[in-house]
Amino acid sequence: MTAPTPPAPPFRDPHLPFAKRVDDLMSRLTLDEKTAFLHQFAPAVERLGIAAFRTGQEALHGVAWMGPATVFPQAVGLGATWNDDLVRRVGEAVSKETRAMRARDDRVGLNVWAPTVNLLRHPLWGRGEEGYSEDPKLTSAIATAYTRGLRGEHPTYWRTAPVLKHWLAHNNETDRDTCSSSVRPRVLNEYDLRAFRETVEAGAVAGVMPAYNLVNGRPNHVSPYLESHLRAWTEDDLLVCSDAGAPSNLVDSEHYFDTHEEATAAALRAGVDSFTDHGTDSSKIVARVRGALDQGLLTEADVDAAVRRQLSVRFRLGEFDPEHDPHADSAAFDTPEHRALAREAAEQAVVLLKNDGVLPLADGTRVAVVGLLADECKLDWYSGTLIHRSTPLEGLYERFGAEHVSFAEGVDRVRLRTSAGTFLHVPPSDDSPDEARGAEGALDPALLAGRTDLPPLTTDADGTELALVDWGDGVLTLRAPDGRYLSVAEDGYLRASADQPGGWVVQETFRLEPHGDGHLLRHLGTGRHVQVAADGVKVAAADASSDASSGDSDASSGAGAPEVFELVVAERGEDAVTRAAAEADVVVVVAGNDPHINGRETEDRTTLRLPAHQERLLRAARAANPATVLALVSAYPYAVDAQALPAVLWTAHGGQSAGTALARVLAGDVSPAGRLPQTWYADDADLPDLLDYDVIGSRQTYLYFEGTPLFPFGHGLSYASFAYADLAARAGDGKVSVSFTVTNTGSVTADEVAQLYARAENPSVPRPRRELLAHRRVTLAPGATAEVSFEVPLSAFAFWDVAHDRWRLEPGPYALLVGASSEDVRLSAAVTLDGEPATPRPVRERGLEAAGFDEQGGTQIVDRTKAAGDAVTPVADRTGELLYRACDFGPGVTGVTVTVAGGEGTVEIALDGGPASAVLSLESPTSGPYDYTELDAPLTAEGVHDLRIRLRGSLRLAHVGFSG
Repeated sequence: MTAPTPPAPPFRDPHLPFAKRVDDLMSRLTLDEKTAFLHQFAPAVERLGIAAFRTGQEALHGVAWMGPATVFPQAVGLGATWNDDLVRRVGEAVSKETRAMRARDDRVGLNVWAPTVNLLRHPLWGRGEEGYSEDPKLTSAIATAYTRGLRGEHPTYWRTAPVLKHWLAHNNETDRDTCSSSVRPRVLNEYDLRAFRETVEAGAVAGVMPAYNLVNGRPNHVSPYLESHLRAWTEDDLLVCSDAGAPSNLVDSEHYFDTHEEATAAALRAGVDSFTDHGTDSSKIVARVRGALDQGLLTEADVDAAVRRQLSVRFRLGEFDPEHDPHADSAAFDTPEHRALAREAAEQAVVLLKNDGVLPLADGTRVAVVGLLADECKLDWYSGTLIHRSTPLEGLYERFGAEHVSFAEGVDRVRLRTSAGTFLHVPPSDDSPDEARGAEGALDPALLAGRTDLPPLTTDADGTELALVDWGDGVLTLRAPDGRYLSVAEDGYLRASADQPGGWVVQETFRLEPHGDGHLLRHLGTGRHVQVAADGVKVAAADASSDASSGDSDASSGAGAPEVFELVVAERGEDAVTRAAAEADVVVVVAGNDPHINGRETEDRTTLRLPAHQERLLRAARAANPATVLALVSAYPYAVDAQALPAVLWTAHGGQSAGTALARVLAGDVSPAGRLPQTWYADDADLPDLLDYDVIGSRQTYLYFEGTPLFPFGHGLSYASFAYADLAARAGDGKVSVSFTVTNTGSVTADEVAQLYARAENPSVPRPRRELLAHRRVTLAPGATAEVSFEVPLSAFAFWDVAHDRWRLEPGPYALLVGASSEDVRLSAAVTLDGEPATPRPVRERGLEAAGFDEQGGTQIVDRTKAAGDAVTPVADRTGELLYRACDFGPGVTGVTVTVAGGEGTVEIALDGGPASAVLSLESPTSGPYDYTELDAPLTAEGVHDLRIRLRGSLRLAHVGFSG
């Protein structure tokens, strides 16, 4: 007799709510099984039929790291489209390809780590290519669109589960795992949190990833904001995934905790649910959690909370209901629709910055396309492997015909002569074409090794002519005639082996260092100099390179010593460019960056200027032919001399269709309508310090910048012209309703991006010069008119009132500005809003939180305790000043108490700019930075006054109280 089939457990019942199913599954898991789930690579639980699961699949602008996939424009390029619907469709295509790739490779994950919503506050940030905009409203709009596409439209089951990166206030690679972003409350709430908040509130986000840095002295991986802000914005279970290696950083580099058990417990209690650490090896994290449990630093309830959030995501992804999952059979991969979408996105990302009439190019125009990126289709660290490829040169060949297009790359063609009179030689190889790096897919592409199957470089009497490019700051690449770059593999030998520079540590960059009558050639990936040995050319031993760098002449003459090279130039790049330019009707100089060099994850840029090599090429082209168009293909803004050029365009690295898209825009097949997602500054002198996160105090971004930008936020030209009219605005029912018309007054069909900004006319505190409220990209035929309308909630006009630690809508007049950019305002109107008038700070009752200042100078915000709260301390070797406006002392106070900790120092308190009314001194350090003590002094005040505090020494000020 056959035994009856046991009933399925409740967690397998698709008719039950997910929460009940999670409850049932949690009750069946042991503590050890739950603990194992806390690592990125959660193991299977075979007794329950639960599969292994990993968090994290990079998908910033296509499925990354897992082999061939559709490659869309970089994130900053998607931001430049200002097109929410387009970006939603891109997200949809990426999620479909994720599902299709997972069907044949279960290493592909469905918990996608995208998009990046860090604001592009500073143009020298090395990872600017990953963000959408400097503006929180635009960033949140684009991010929301992308996450909705990634999530899918099914009400129950998600196609993928997107995680936002990187929480919080993360805009520098320099010392990124140890530096602290000092973020005042207004900047925190009005700027950095806002992009995350509006995207989370839209309901298509599965979680966030904390950033490597600290905010106000506290690592983001133990941030109280994960609970007090992030999880307060939604009722959904949000999964918080650590960044790679960040849990260990809490002890190893940041020294914030003494033990890994303490650090892991603190991160888990703060809200981190999945620990990305030690690659696929979960044993260390599991051991740390178990140790924390044994030491009483964690409870099983803490573990349960994290596991519950992870399981919630897995249920939403349909893992436990394969027969009901509408996305289970998704097979859309590299479809014609995806290819067309990649081209559409690349076309819409092109921004026409200047045009004196040279564009569009007429059919039959003889075009010289020149420059280091003219025949390149560059990928970045978060790209997939190209299936299709289009360079600007190929796009122009296709559009205008090869007979009308000439080409000069502009590399310097050189040979390297050794001290023995021979030259570096690239041996011939019968090797088949190298498969692109990463084509096979890798869970961690940082571990991909260089090739060792090709012969190393040697020397001979003639040598090999190499293509040398200086990417700036003396960082060089050298390319062999077959197109392969010189690279160094693990065995230390130089080979012509790489299809492109790349990798976590780039092994294809060098620097020529003057040495005697020649140069040493330093390989930057290893930091070692190149030497010539009997068995081939390789990098020298570390001690030999060190001796050579110190100027030891003997170190450059013995066996195993670094080689001294003479650079023999066969042709300068500008000579080839001059020849091509002189014979053309129009020159297109394609300049920009390689996304793996001088500005990338782990490396900030040093300047806005184009590298000198590319400046040389641009000058040569312009001198030979005044009809020179500059096409910047880059992940970042540049400061260029636009006045001397008849036309300038910019596009981010545009993915697989970049070249075709650029050619179609140049030819006028598509009218450009991309808009700048960040301010393009005219000079490095316009920039604040990279680590200065106070956008209000240091007047950063279009919101506060008072100088003249090279090109403003929202700027972008068209081959058509547009007229704006019929502006109407009305406030009521909790919103401001705005409508206007846009008419295409040109002769071609084109898109226009209509932008609505606001400005408080009589603010009581510094407010933005203008602030984006809404935008819409519309397509109009010649003569056509579209009515554009927006409904803006009154909350969009509010600011964070530090006097009362909450949002406040200030009553009074607000200007509404409508136009084609933040500076190109076509229409304006005023609305008067009811709100809450400013009231003084009730300091007699509440005192002052030190970090709640109105203005500051020479201070930084630090952690009051490791768990929560802020304090303020002077910047090293400076006197700090804090200003608190309109402090209400009521009928009077007679004493002041300051709560301080740390080293010796003084607190001086003055009213209304007068002399110090009280001086309080911490004469001996407290036992630690979190061991606070109170200092008292007499202070007489009544009524309302501005209060100034001057801080000296190394103390931390947390609170100021008043009595009497």
